Amino acid sequence: MGLDTWTSWAGAADYDVARFVLQRGVAAIACLAFVSAALQFPALLGERGLLPVPRFMERPSARTLPVVWRWVRYTDARLRTLAVGGAVLAFAVVVGVPQLGPAWVPMVCFLLLWLAYLSISDVGQTFYAFGWESLLVESLFTVAFLGSDRVAPPIVVLIALRWLVFRLEFGAGMIKMRGDRSWRDLTALYYHHETQPMPNPVSRTAHLLPRPVHRFETAASHVVQLVVPFLLFAPQPIASVAAALVLVTQLWLVVSGNFAWLNWITLVLAFAAVDDRSVTAVLPFLAPVADAGPTATPPWFVVLTVLVGLLLLWLSVPAARNLVSRRQLMNASFNRWHLVNAYGAFGSVTQQRDEVIVEGLGEDGEWRAYEFRGKPGDPRRRPGQFAPYHLRLDWLMWFLALGMEERWFRVFVVRLLEADAPTLRLLRHDPFAGGRPLAVRARVFRYRFATREERRRTGMYWIRQERYTMLPPTSLPG
Repeated sequence: MGLDTWTSWAGAADYDVARFVLQRGVAAIACLAFVSAALQFPALLGERGLLPVPRFMERPSARTLPVVWRWVRYTDARLRTLAVGGAVLAFAVVVGVPQLGPAWVPMVCFLLLWLAYLSISDVGQTFYAFGWESLLVESLFTVAFLGSDRVAPPIVVLIALRWLVFRLEFGAGMIKMRGDRSWRDLTALYYHHETQPMPNPVSRTAHLLPRPVHRFETAASHVVQLVVPFLLFAPQPIASVAAALVLVTQLWLVVSGNFAWLNWITLVLAFAAVDDRSVTAVLPFLAPVADAGPTATPPWFVVLTVLVGLLLLWLSVPAARNLVSRRQLMNASFNRWHLVNAYGAFGSVTQQRDEVIVEGLGEDGEWRAYEFRGKPGDPRRRPGQFAPYHLRLDWLMWFLALGMEERWFRVFVVRLLEADAPTLRLLRHDPFAGGRPLAVRARVFRYRFATREERRRTGMYWIRQERYTMLPPTSLPG
């Protein structure tokens, strides 16, 4: 069988821009995730972390995980080596070095990134218990089989990536319809911009929009998540239009909130449904990328991608069942390799915002607050933009305020009392400049965005009121 025949059957020569965006976009997010691990993992999960990995690896359940720590003893130095190595390899893909070689070169690079990040996220416990961790793992595996610039993008892999976007969007839509009533009566966004885990600089503006706008936002979200995903599998240009609708809604989420890399990677993955003609019609400067693609795919690569497609199809059975189940799982994996997962977010919407404010007692008898990088604290401080970077401690503080107390918080308090330098580096401001407080306490406050009039009058971004003391003054023994 000639190369042209193989290409016509299995290659998609008009998706070169899509492959360009998919490979580099997923690699860029992986690079950021590895950098995040190098900077945050040791303090949170390292040898003296809040939830130490060495202790976690002693559990019988950990012995079945496909992680390097089963064969190599965990140390913080080895974790940093793995994370930095992953970041360097991912950056090489971002600049396009592996793509210049044969099809197997980027494939090997992405599979190494997949295994490396799996080894980090699988031992991350509650600090890595987010849907976008599995989403990144699954994306790294699937994008691995897009090939290099020497072969046409495989149709099977592009369809698999559209199926990933479908599960991501449709799963989130169904979780909402089966969950909180506020999604069904179109009132969810009366609250969501204010109560989301980590507001950004635009969240207050979005929250103060008129309520009819919020109802439109909610209705539009339902259409994009429940109807549009089916059109990703339609002929062109319908599939590209469907992808564009996904892109628009994800861009609004990027602008109005800090959801780590969830929205950013969804933006990237949606390009699996965008063909070169549609891209160059809107962005003509990308024509050289579209015109530079190959027209041939070697038989061995076709066979490999078909086998991968069959594997993903087989693994899709529990995920497909979950989508139609009344007891739909949100952000669940059905196999230890985190392939073909279930996704979803915000099945319920918190209507009021509570924040845990952690304070230390100084020698002068005054209590001073520890300020976190992204979590609201000082009512005068405007929320910052951190996504796609993931501030893991800040996110866990949001769950803590919902009443989900974790044992990690007790260790966190001890580290503050010890003035542990790695822990303090996770914070925005240490009121004791590296010194030890006499005691630490935690109080819970009810927060809401200041109205326009309150903002003009007081200069506050937040209005808060104390509710109760979660942790009374605590000191080190002795």
